[in-house]
Amino acid sequence: MPTGRLSMRRIRDVLRLKYAQGMSDRAIAASLGLGKGTVGAYLGRARTAGLTWPLPGALSDDDIELLLFPAAPSVPDGERPVPDWSLVDRELRRPAVTRALLWEEYRAAHPFGFGYAWFCEHYEAWKGRVRPTMRQTHIGGEKVFVDFAGDTVDVIDPATGEIRAMKLFVAAMGASNYTYAEAVTSESLEDWIGAHVRMFAFLRGVPKVVVPDNLKSAVFKADRFDPGLNRTYAEMASHYGTAILPARPYKPRDKAKVEVAVQVAQRWILARLRNLRFFSLADLNAAIRRLLDELNVRVMRGYGASRADLFATIDRPNLQPLPPEPYTFARWKRARVAPDYHVEVDSSWYSVPFGLIRQEVDVRVCGAVVEIFHKGQRVASHPRCPGRRSHVTVPEHMPSSHRRHAEWTPARVLAQAEKLGPSVAAFCEAVMADRPHPEQGFRSCLGVLALAKSHEPARIDAACRRGLSIRARSVASIRSILKNGLDTAFLEEDPEQLPLQHPNIRGQGYYH
Repeated sequence: MPTGRLSMRRIRDVLRLKYAQGMSDRAIAASLGLGKGTVGAYLGRARTAGLTWPLPGALSDDDIELLLFPAAPSVPDGERPVPDWSLVDRELRRPAVTRALLWEEYRAAHPFGFGYAWFCEHYEAWKGRVRPTMRQTHIGGEKVFVDFAGDTVDVIDPATGEIRAMKLFVAAMGASNYTYAEAVTSESLEDWIGAHVRMFAFLRGVPKVVVPDNLKSAVFKADRFDPGLNRTYAEMASHYGTAILPARPYKPRDKAKVEVAVQVAQRWILARLRNLRFFSLADLNAAIRRLLDELNVRVMRGYGASRADLFATIDRPNLQPLPPEPYTFARWKRARVAPDYHVEVDSSWYSVPFGLIRQEVDVRVCGAVVEIFHKGQRVASHPRCPGRRSHVTVPEHMPSSHRRHAEWTPARVLAQAEKLGPSVAAFCEAVMADRPHPEQGFRSCLGVLALAKSHEPARIDAACRRGLSIRARSVASIRSILKNGLDTAFLEEDPEQLPLQHPNIRGQGYYH
């Protein structure tokens, strides 16, 4: 009469002694009271099934028995082949592809192939063997897992009746499962950071590590080995003295705690609020806080304690203290300095030292202040413009030539012109009056004033008197008069003669 199969406990002992202790087949047989041939037969079956020690935790006794003792086919192997499980696994990752569909395709290709139940059982056994699940051990106060729930809750605008879907931010401590939740208007960076600030206040401390998903508000470049953190998110983490450790892309098990917390929040909070109407975000969050407190004090099956009890004994004593002041939201952006030594922020322009033209700088916008940094050093700070299309310029940022030009005003131009003669002042006054804006005539006026470097003031005044008589309005005309000596006829006139009077000339007093 043939002997029965060994129990799963004894089979596990055989594998443990062979692969963990390195014992020989004879020594294992003597230790467990088995025949040497029996030990060799079971080890051979284990090698065929690809089993070693330790066994994947996801494999049950039935899974191991199925791998060690697969059902014998009733038809030749060529007509009943084993599916390529790696191909099945890849296909199941594609949208809308199911096991039933793949099994139907397998049976269409092999009409005498295995049944659907066998197909599913052996696929699960293969998956557990090649993709074992690692159980994570969480230390008190070490990690908090954060994410947004997929479901939303509506808030109605009482004035317009508009319905807006609010997002639910959820956080869970790793060791105690202590949960925090609140509704925010969107998944934007400002709402994401604000939810973190309020979460730390709720915990009354700071965990050593924050584990987010790879949403854009947290990570601008999702990478398994070197994720690119959002600058504002990293600055917030530095303010609180914590570290950001994003989950690996497409690895939900890295943040299984918050995945479960999201599911619990949706069932315990959102499901209970489904028949209620809210007309403000504050009312909604007040209702969420009441249900959240009930959730945290509810005793968890399998633990014999509530989340709040575990948090108070495990997590709370190991949290880092809060900083003296909460983090103030600041937005960062990368910009290049324009040729006019300004950078654009929210459709307004702010100056930097002109030596940084075409250099890349970091801009930090915090409340009513705009700060600009170059290679980690702050090079400019400006009050934020409330409007759009505005320029904020600090004179010290300008080149000396630009600064001198910016200091000119119509009154100053006329005062300088008066020093050369009354006709020079009248000419400059006529030039500025001839333009839609006086500043558009500055170049011509400054050109006339510059003639004092090469000509006597009396000649310049005479040339301007002639220019006024012929209605000239450019510095080129005055320069031509001086070059050709056409100013001499006006030198003999009475120097006290009043300048040209005309109703279209506004007069010097207009510019004061």
